[in-house]
Amino acid sequence: MASNLTERLSRLVKTMRGQSRITETNVQDMLREVRMALLEADVALPVVRDFIARVKDKSLGQEVVSSLTPGQVLVSIVQKELSATMGEGVADINLAAQPPAVILMAGLQGAGKTTTTAKLAKHLIEKRKKKVLTVSADVYRPAAIEQLKTVTAQAGAEWFPSTPEQKPADIAAAAIDYARRHYFDVLLVDTAGRLAIDEALMAEIKALHAQLNPVETLFVVDAMQGQDAINTAKAFKEALPLTGVVLTKLDGDSRGGAALSVRQITGVPIKFAGVSEKIDGLEVFDAERHAGRVLGMGDIVALVEEVQKGVDIAAAQKLADKVKSGADFDLDDFLAQISQMKNMGGLSGLIDKLPTEIASKAGKADMDKAERDVRRMEGMIRAMTPLERHKPELIKASRKRRIAIGAGVQVQDVNRMLNQFEQMRTMMKKMKGGGLFKMMKRMGGIKGMPGMGGMGR
Repeated sequence: MASNLTERLSRLVKTMRGQSRITETNVQDMLREVRMALLEADVALPVVRDFIARVKDKSLGQEVVSSLTPGQVLVSIVQKELSATMGEGVADINLAAQPPAVILMAGLQGAGKTTTTAKLAKHLIEKRKKKVLTVSADVYRPAAIEQLKTVTAQAGAEWFPSTPEQKPADIAAAAIDYARRHYFDVLLVDTAGRLAIDEALMAEIKALHAQLNPVETLFVVDAMQGQDAINTAKAFKEALPLTGVVLTKLDGDSRGGAALSVRQITGVPIKFAGVSEKIDGLEVFDAERHAGRVLGMGDIVALVEEVQKGVDIAAAQKLADKVKSGADFDLDDFLAQISQMKNMGGLSGLIDKLPTEIASKAGKADMDKAERDVRRMEGMIRAMTPLERHKPELIKASRKRRIAIGAGVQVQDVNRMLNQFEQMRTMMKKMKGGGLFKMMKRMGGIKGMPGMGGMGR
């Protein structure tokens, strides 16, 4: 949906450049493009109709400020209405209950309930400082119980054991009793799913809901489901008093219609979005920011958060102190910089959050090559001895050959990496002397920096 809608609106803004005001005609042109993009993205027809009607109503009453074009004004209206359709702002998770606060996870098999349960556990531990217990009431799929055990350990939460021989009601009763006796703040209950809606599934989850009386009942839905997500959402909405939605696989190559449809169909806010397969790949859903991503405006807030999350402040301070003291920048420091970049999701992960116009200039092929270059550099440095990393001047022909063999590269690759390292070391020395500005001016930007592929040229 994102790229399709972005392309259509970008074309429209360009064609409307010479127009000075919003008219019935140019509004109709824009609405046609938006309608087509939404239908192609598998957004439910009633949602599309309502969305188009709201945009039309707002557009025709808009004055165009002199500094803006009609196209820019119309795109702004589309963004606001996209945000409103997905639920304005951020809807926080409710934990206002006598501990343990119970959160019931509902949804079809394959939507990512079990992984999302662990991701939510990690989020609550790190962001809300809660003591979290997880339990699986999925007695039909033994692998689900083991999977929850594994991912719960990765999240740093505690797992309550259950077996396929038990009844879901007995598992829930034992888990909540254990959570109370051991002073857990939150109990996350992963429920059974099916490949399709059936009466037995709905009866079971209704009974669990009545027994547990959860503070949150979260509907987990795959963002790649398209129209099927609408039918699933309706069925769960009729069966349970849902309090929120979790969209999974929002990073996938999906049409993305579920993000727009599910909010309107269920009438409850989208609270979280799964943005990667990693255990920390769960974001609090912000409708305004997501609307910006859909329209190719990027998500600079998410980019900043990604950088803050990935940067080791203590390591960065240690390097700054080292440079300031005049100590030599060595290959261990260079390796640390590469590791920091990987912790931030790599170059392509950061590029994805930039506005489309900027990201397209970098180019996906260039980013993929840069990622590979960075990984090869890391391999070369790791193939060195501690002494070689500390004193790179020792690395002569025979050592270069050994390093190249160890890293699976050519000797010229080792030479290139050492040249790039020398450039960075020179830059660090200039920083110490306060001559960075003069150096940048003279070099016209740092050329051939790790993973930059000469982007400074």
